[in-house]
Amino acid sequence: MANKLGKIDSSAFQSIIAGRCGYMRTDLVAPASFGVDVAVVDLGNGISMALTSDPLSLIPSLGLRESAWLSVHILANDMATTGFAPQYAQMVLNLPPSLSLDDFSTYWRYIHEFCSEIGITITGGHTGFIEGQNSTIAGGATFITIAPTQQIILSSGAQEGDVILMTKTAAMVSTAILALSFPQTIRERLGNEVYHQVSDLFYQTSSLREALVARQIPQAITAMHDVTEGGILGAVYELASASNKGCRIYYDAIPVLPAQRELCKLFHLDPTRIIGAGSMLMTCRPHKVQEVIDALDQVNIRCTIIGEILPDPQEKLLLQDNQLQPLIYQETDPYWAAFFHAFTQGWK
Repeated sequence: MANKLGKIDSSAFQSIIAGRCGYMRTDLVAPASFGVDVAVVDLGNGISMALTSDPLSLIPSLGLRESAWLSVHILANDMATTGFAPQYAQMVLNLPPSLSLDDFSTYWRYIHEFCSEIGITITGGHTGFIEGQNSTIAGGATFITIAPTQQIILSSGAQEGDVILMTKTAAMVSTAILALSFPQTIRERLGNEVYHQVSDLFYQTSSLREALVARQIPQAITAMHDVTEGGILGAVYELASASNKGCRIYYDAIPVLPAQRELCKLFHLDPTRIIGAGSMLMTCRPHKVQEVIDALDQVNIRCTIIGEILPDPQEKLLLQDNQLQPLIYQETDPYWAAFFHAFTQGWK
């Protein structure tokens, strides 16, 4: 039987990877864990190193600049959950032989440009052309940051009574990629306005700025989590699980643009359950919520209350259509199947 598309699920992580990560050093503060975006190593003297890894994108239907943006900013979003910007990068590029040196030069120029803009020094890695490499993944990278140990935020830090906040809208990166990948079909079926409104979200898919703004508010943010596979509902579940807490989510409060809803309907997708990079999930002490919302509003970033953290880790709840029901963790993100179905159907 074929494996599911996307990341391995939590059960596979627990049964195959967890507890089998080589030698366990005593200076490892935050090991590889379900729902945690970074690992943290104590360097001594109150300083730690945070690390995060992800694939690098090379998607011909998007373009070289857009692929480079995803490669840099999807990783930067993970590091942003610490409350700090990434500082260093190691990159491994496994490129398809069909990619010309001119195109690689263009792609790398954009990688350099986007890293430079947010202060990342590329320290090394490996670059090569690989026979049979026909995927939209061009390798992988690790981003690294050195920061004061006590100031590093982890997605495992949510506390009972915290208010759950999310920035911007759900499904930002997934709807933008679908629009940019199938522009002719989207325009024909949904119109130019929907196409432009959704595709324009693409370059808003960095969540670094809101993370840096929010962490400046003293004793406000207890945890942050990047919204990736599984969407905003999956991200809340992961954050609550990592923190050994429960949660209650208000489905109707989750912001989704009307144009995004139309596109998701075309692809038979629920925007709250598909990849949502660009939105940052935060848990905030109740008395600091308005201060955080106001600070983000000052930099034109929307921030919405979507739920609360509960004490019982078995109590993960979703209020939808005025009915309180269990929040079910979706092991496979349906975005991948929707994208490849459209591709195989010849959508343009």
